[in-house]
Amino acid sequence: METRTLGRSDIAVPPLCLGGNVFGWTIDETRSFEVLDAAFAAGLTFIDTADVYSRWAEGHVGGESETIIGKWMKARGNRDRIVLATKVGMDMGDGKVGLKPDYIRQAVEVSLRRLQTDRIDLYQSHKDDPDTPQAETLGAYAELVKAGKVRIIGASNYSPERFSEALTLSEQHGLPRYETMQPEYNLYTRADYENGLEPVCLANQVSVIPFFGLAAGFLTGKYRSEADLGKSPRGARSISRYLNDRGYRILAALDAVAARRAATPARVALAWQIARPSITAPIASATSVEQVRELAASMSLKLAAQDIAELDAASAG
Repeated sequence: METRTLGRSDIAVPPLCLGGNVFGWTIDETRSFEVLDAAFAAGLTFIDTADVYSRWAEGHVGGESETIIGKWMKARGNRDRIVLATKVGMDMGDGKVGLKPDYIRQAVEVSLRRLQTDRIDLYQSHKDDPDTPQAETLGAYAELVKAGKVRIIGASNYSPERFSEALTLSEQHGLPRYETMQPEYNLYTRADYENGLEPVCLANQVSVIPFFGLAAGFLTGKYRSEADLGKSPRGARSISRYLNDRGYRILAALDAVAARRAATPARVALAWQIARPSITAPIASATSVEQVRELAASMSLKLAAQDIAELDAASAG
C-alpha cells in the first residue's frame, strides 16, 4: 500500500485517516471495536481523535472516543502499529479550554491515560487560541516532544495568517513546528482551503489531513432530497446545507465518474482528495464494517485526469 509521510517527519501513514469522532457517540464500544478491527485489517492504521469527542452528546463529558481507542489498542496489543493523532484546545468545561502551556501539560496527561499509551504520535491544536501567545503554546509542545510524550505536532481550524505566523515562530526560535494542518475540505467545501491554507502548506511542506472528507455523508450519495435527512441523527443539522443546485451538480458528477470506474460516489469523493498534491490523507469516519471496506477501497482507486476535471468543474464556485 502507498504510504505518505507527515510533514518533514519520518512518520509514514496510509493515504486515508480513520476519524474517531463516532466512537462512543453514534456507535457503542462493541461496534467501535468491530470498526477498528476492520480498519486495521484493511491497512487503515492512521487514527484521528480529540479529547472533546463526544462532549456534545447528552450525558457525555468528553474523552469517550479516546477511551475506546485506548481500550482497543490495549486489547489488541497493536499500539506500535498505529499512528495515533489526538487534539487539545476545545472547551472541556470547568475552564479547561485553550492552548495555555499549563493547560496543555494537564490535558496531554489525561489523554495519555485514556489512550493507555506513553506517547501521542501527532498532537494537534484543535483550534487557534488568540488569547495565548503562539510562542508560549509552541514552547509547551517543545517540552512534550523532549519528554517523548509527543512525536510531532499539528494544527486544525487556523487562519492562513495565524498558521503562517506559527511556522515563522517555530523557525525563528527553534521550536517544534506544526507538521500537519487539519482544515475542513471536500468536494463541496473548497474555496477557503484552496485560496488560503493550501499555498501555505505547499510552500512549507506541511501535510494536510482534512476533516469532513465526505461532507458529513452527503458525498456518499445517501442524501439526495429533504426526505433523506431522517436517515441519520445528524442529517437535518449537517446535511441540509448541501441540498442545493451546486450540491446536486456535484452528486451528478460523482455518479458519472463512479459509473465509469465501477466504484461508488464515496470512493470517488475520497480518491479525488487523495489525488490532490497538497493532500496527505483525508479523514473519514465509519460506523460499520461495510463502510470501512468502502473507505479502504478509495485508497486504491486511481482517477483519470478526465475524472478529476469533471469533478473540479461540477464543484467550482
